[in-house]
Amino acid sequence: MANVTTVQLDKTVVKALKDIKEYPRQTYNELIMHLIKIGKMAKMRNQYDEFLHKIQQPKMKELWDNNEDEAWEHA
Repeated sequence: MANVTTVQLDKTVVKALKDIKEYPRQTYNELIMHLIKIGKMAKMRNQYDEFLHKIQQPKMKELWDNNEDEAWEHA
């Protein structure tokens, strides 16, 4: 275990980590690695959502900004 460090955490953080353990003997190292994996997946999903939003913007603008709809609004 030469690649081990000591990290200082607030007691509230330690309690929060204990509360989200998946099983009682799960180590903090396993738990933190799991949280990192979830964070990376969320980041990738957010990038995908932003990509979809960006490519949909021109079509949505075309659909929403048309004279036919504006004429109906003032009828």
